[in-house]
Amino acid sequence: MRQFGKQTLTIKGLWGIFFVLLSSFIFTTPLSASTERYILDIYVTNPLSGSAIEGMDPVSYFTEDEPLVGSPRFEYEWEGVSWFFATEANKQVFMASPESYAPQFGGYGLAGVARGYLSKGNPRIYVIHNQRLYLFYSPGNREAFLLEKAAMLNYALQNWDGLKVRLARR
Repeated sequence: MRQFGKQTLTIKGLWGIFFVLLSSFIFTTPLSASTERYILDIYVTNPLSGSAIEGMDPVSYFTEDEPLVGSPRFEYEWEGVSWFFATEANKQVFMASPESYAPQFGGYGLAGVARGYLSKGNPRIYVIHNQRLYLFYSPGNREAFLLEKAAMLNYALQNWDGLKVRLARR
């Protein structure tokens, strides 16, 4: 009789744990996933200023020998991110075609995206390729890209949509 009592208590205990876990799942899961909104934080921002590419002027990458530091005086908000510019003219150029000047892959390092992970690109380590701005985590990553441009871009493009999901927030 004693063995039967222990088995009964064990079974009741397991059922109790099962129901506790099940009820916690039911009551913490939203009833409809479609009622929740997710925002994609695609662009890397400076945690202090909230600016993209650490406040560098994105247009200056294409027009100057070295990129210029932007100013909050010439700020433009695009895609929920502040972009700083060195001049009003650069701001106007960006406003006309922001996709042309914003760093590809949200400012994450191209080599990391090609390898399947997100690493913040350094705005001072970059390449302009096919009229697009690409940032890199390190000079070594940039050198690897310069050796195998087509392959690295192909891998990055394949991985980017899956990596963007990680950037979603409620």
